[in-house]
Amino acid sequence: MKKKLLITALAVATAPLGVTVSPIATAQELALEEIVVTARKRKEDLQDVGLSVSALTGTEIDRTFARDIRDLAFISPNLIIDDTSQGPGGNAAMYIRGIGVADVEKNFEPAVGVTIDGLFIGANSGAIMRSIDLASLEVLRGPQGTLFGRNTIGGTINIDRTRPTGELGGKVRAGVGNYDTYWLDAVVNVGITDDLAVKLSAAKNDQQEGYFDNISTGEDDGMIDYQSLGINLLWNPTETLEFEYTYQEEQTNQDTPPLVNMAQPDTLFCGAFGLCAESVTTPSSGDRYNTNVLKFEPTTASLNPAPLGIVTSLTADLIPNNDDATFDADTHILEARWDISDSLTMNYIYGAYETRETVVTNFTADAPMLFGTDRPAEYEQTSHELRFTYDDGGPFKLVAGAYFWESEYDIRLRSWITFVVPGVVLDIPQNTHQETESQAIFFEADYALNDAWTITLGGRYTEDEKLSEQRGNLSTEGDDPSEEWEEFTPKVGLRYRINDDAMLYATYAKGYRSGGFNGRVDELLSATEPYNPETVDNFELGFKTEWMDQRVRLNGAIFYMDYEDKQEEIGLPSEGATGQRISVFNAADATMQGVELELQAILTESLSISANLGYLDSEYDEFTFDSGPGGIVDNSGLDFRRAPDFTGSVNATYEWPMGNGDAWLRGSYRFLGEHFIEQTNREELANDDQHIIDASINYAVNGLTFSVFGRNLTGEDGWAHGLNVSGLWAYASARAPRTWGAEVTYQFGAN
Repeated sequence: MKKKLLITALAVATAPLGVTVSPIATAQELALEEIVVTARKRKEDLQDVGLSVSALTGTEIDRTFARDIRDLAFISPNLIIDDTSQGPGGNAAMYIRGIGVADVEKNFEPAVGVTIDGLFIGANSGAIMRSIDLASLEVLRGPQGTLFGRNTIGGTINIDRTRPTGELGGKVRAGVGNYDTYWLDAVVNVGITDDLAVKLSAAKNDQQEGYFDNISTGEDDGMIDYQSLGINLLWNPTETLEFEYTYQEEQTNQDTPPLVNMAQPDTLFCGAFGLCAESVTTPSSGDRYNTNVLKFEPTTASLNPAPLGIVTSLTADLIPNNDDATFDADTHILEARWDISDSLTMNYIYGAYETRETVVTNFTADAPMLFGTDRPAEYEQTSHELRFTYDDGGPFKLVAGAYFWESEYDIRLRSWITFVVPGVVLDIPQNTHQETESQAIFFEADYALNDAWTITLGGRYTEDEKLSEQRGNLSTEGDDPSEEWEEFTPKVGLRYRINDDAMLYATYAKGYRSGGFNGRVDELLSATEPYNPETVDNFELGFKTEWMDQRVRLNGAIFYMDYEDKQEEIGLPSEGATGQRISVFNAADATMQGVELELQAILTESLSISANLGYLDSEYDEFTFDSGPGGIVDNSGLDFRRAPDFTGSVNATYEWPMGNGDAWLRGSYRFLGEHFIEQTNREELANDDQHIIDASINYAVNGLTFSVFGRNLTGEDGWAHGLNVSGLWAYASARAPRTWGAEVTYQFGAN
């Protein structure tokens, strides 16, 4: 049956579909724009890169009205980006080809890397990037262990913002939307001297009414107020040397991300306390956009300093908590570029990223509060990358360098448990401090054997060291565990240029995701025993072609991935105070294989279309672990989470002259096949096929652009996230409902 579906899907994908192009071309000028990517840390034509890359230019990004990178997930087949709603600031669940992580804790390092202006973001929180001035976005599918390194085992999302122009100019964007939403963004460029350019940016996005109706309070739930300020300096002291510095400050105040209760009769909270979902598709609140959450805190919450062990109070004395959740981030990036000679360039990138967050959550997702938490946390990372690029125009090209990384993570978790002792709140403190140090050397070289054949060889050697400290109710003091790992990740590629319009490639690459220690623990063994790294071997065959005088571009690939020592975050009952724990085990080996097609075309002077299709067949070869009292558990028959068999999208733009300006209509359709969002394949945490439609009407004249747009016009209410908590209960959160807005953008001067 799968073979028949795949043949049908391939036939659909090879229809004449393609990419949005602007401005309107004349009949003689109809041709797809060359797309330049930095997927291999040097500028190359997309059609010359021997790996699976999807890319969007800044113009195309602007035309999507993207508030963050979730709105750009249509760019690539086999890509899912969601917000887990477990913490503030946008906690990313990013999956490429079925590989990803969906957890709020910082010890669960990402499996899909996000890089912005050369800085790798090493945490899931804050990885759902927002920006007005994106210059490009690239999705690199498959492990990127050579040039991007550890924790890019599934792939990388590579983002670049615009650089200072040195000339007066800029862009201002303002808009309003439903749910009492407004936004105002601005970017201004100015030249200070002939050698110094400055770009200033500011953004405000205030959704004053949440998507959810809280049936307990009678108010809406899910407000988000985001704002940022940024400065970008570009200094060229000589013709061969330049320095670029970027600082961005981001602040988010929001309601605690709303959750709904999906507990079924076989869970404790439903069976013993009557907190049951209406069905496997409908939460206890009766609708996926209704929540029944009331937040409380015990009288012991104000104890300062925090207790080292469990303290108790009465449930009758619980105090309502109406505090906003907060997420603040500061980013510093300093890059030096030196053209040592006509053929040799040096790049040095220093990056620092720091976040601070607060959130009080009723994870019961219902009233009363049986399991609540207070989760203030801080995360900081610094990195240094020194890279050399050699290209003398001859057959040999090289990128090589060294990388150093440090990070620290602190959380002062308080768990408030009311279901263990009737009438009593257990206030359970657990402080976690973790440190990571990583260093690597890397290279990737091309050698053109002749005009047709090019061979690629690359490798990265990485050393990781981690330390974990637990204090509070459970303490590792006196025996704080640490561990070291090392790994070499090679890459071998071969490209064959058939002619100017067609290329074939074959690639083998290895990906590596670091080991670590559990950060949310309820037993000493879970706190002190590390989990080991996981690896993926990726084999890929692909082609890149252009047709009809570059009016049609068809790229595709087939891949086979061998996943070993796969890290699985598994919820288990615990004899500790919270009654549950989520531990990581190297529990699985797996195989993934699939097909990806991307097609772009200009059909007429006015009509352009783009499409992609992904097919993914993922299965566990073995998935067993020791659950403790429950013995050995065999989950080998489970499906991968967030790994639908089929994903795809179609985007069309029709544009025409109108008066003194240009008008255009844009529509897009995205398909996500049925899939589970949670590891144990619970029926209440499954998504059926989803069909998501967006559309916009636009008119541009004299630097002004007026737009009206709508998102998720079909009102798909699929789950963005869900979790079965160790058999105690289950909670979930739905994707954003139907939204619409009106926007005006003014561009002036040089941009």
